[in-house]
Amino acid sequence: MSTGLDLKVSVVLLTYNWPQALERMLEGLARQTQLPYEVIVADDGSTEETAALVKRMAATFPVPLRHMWQEDRGFRAARARNRGIAASRGDYVILLDGDMLIHPHFIADHLMLAERGFFLQGGRIKATPEASQRLLAGEAPVFAPWSEANFDEFDGTKRLYAFRAPPLARWKSRSRNGGRVMSCNMSFWRDDLLRVNGFDERMEGYGAEDRELAARLENTGLKRRALKWAALAVHLWHNSRSPPDVDDMSLPNNRLFHETRTQGITWCERGISQHADLLGESDHAA
Repeated sequence: MSTGLDLKVSVVLLTYNWPQALERMLEGLARQTQLPYEVIVADDGSTEETAALVKRMAATFPVPLRHMWQEDRGFRAARARNRGIAASRGDYVILLDGDMLIHPHFIADHLMLAERGFFLQGGRIKATPEASQRLLAGEAPVFAPWSEANFDEFDGTKRLYAFRAPPLARWKSRSRNGGRVMSCNMSFWRDDLLRVNGFDERMEGYGAEDRELAARLENTGLKRRALKWAALAVHLWHNSRSPPDVDDMSLPNNRLFHETRTQGITWCERGISQHADLLGESDHAA
């Protein structure tokens, strides 16, 4: 297993019109025990306030901090992330959302378990609305079973996993279950993402674009490993855009996801390759 110490890590950070949360996230990335190679803010159409924030923080940020903006035409997370991945120059890509606060060892934990043939799935501790307001105001997040969070929500970290324990994390990563797919906390070898052409940009609107990508990666033979007791992140509360039934097969994104799973699809036509202007020379050569 790679120690990750020799890897260049690109963090691709999705955001949309919440600069206060993004600032807290970027502060946490700047204080990591193992800094990334670069941070790319993949912006799905925020107003000028976000651009100004990134420009201000980039002046003193400890690693290159770039802003990749696209026009606001509704929820287009797949395209925003693809542009960030295309523009990245690291060996390894960590996906995050801009409404999270991360543990100081977050990057180090992803790299501790980075290994060829796998991609990693982390979770999120879902802060209560009251705790979220205090966190936004500057309170430090608590990564512990007693933190003020909604541990019973179906897509949140369970109380049992809400602390850092590297030996347990290494043991858990060997289990068959890769955890619930959530692109707010995932990591991949960049060339694996290019091999399947990244996210399918036909998938607009909330939901399933991350599960569909994971399915294509798994169709190539990759395995998904769960990050438990490691790579901890607190998710700030906001109104959910999730549909009442995330598996509703009348939703176009779910139909595309179903096709990928049942037909063994590994490549999407409308993916990273559409952003050739952002890719590096070595990407084109490959």
